[in-house]
Amino acid sequence: MKSVVIVSDTHGNRRALEALFPVMEESEYIIHLGDTSQDGGYLRARFPDKTYIVNGNCDLMKLGENELVLEIENVRIFACHGHLYSVKYTTAKLAARAKELGCGVALYGHTHSAYEGETDGVLLINPGTLSRYSHKSYCYLIVNGGKAVAKIVDADERNI
Repeated sequence: MKSVVIVSDTHGNRRALEALFPVMEESEYIIHLGDTSQDGGYLRARFPDKTYIVNGNCDLMKLGENELVLEIENVRIFACHGHLYSVKYTTAKLAARAKELGCGVALYGHTHSAYEGETDGVLLINPGTLSRYSHKSYCYLIVNGGKAVAKIVDADERNI
């Protein structure tokens, strides 16, 4: 069993990231889905062996990949920011890309709205945002035995 902390659209709110350090320390993977990848770089400096970063549309310094595929416990996971797949309007393109890459899970950000659902057999997860000026959330993902279970965590309820 592996745990993954997924954050997106932090937009410089490092205080919120630091509040999650205890959860990140005990997780096997950390994924930052862009906007800003500099915050992802901050996480990578602290957790170098388990942090993955994708670039977002607002990332001037590109510290990550535009998209990536990870395999965790026999689950293939596609990660991107989402802007290149028009996720504000539809998740169909995102799900199609994930399927094309042989992934059963697709992670994305960009919309600042947390979401967990399924499109065309692909589990779609948007952790929401940790921006100072929005309702804050992140995702805690458990991957075990070829299955993935996501929990969107309300960071505002936890005063993060």
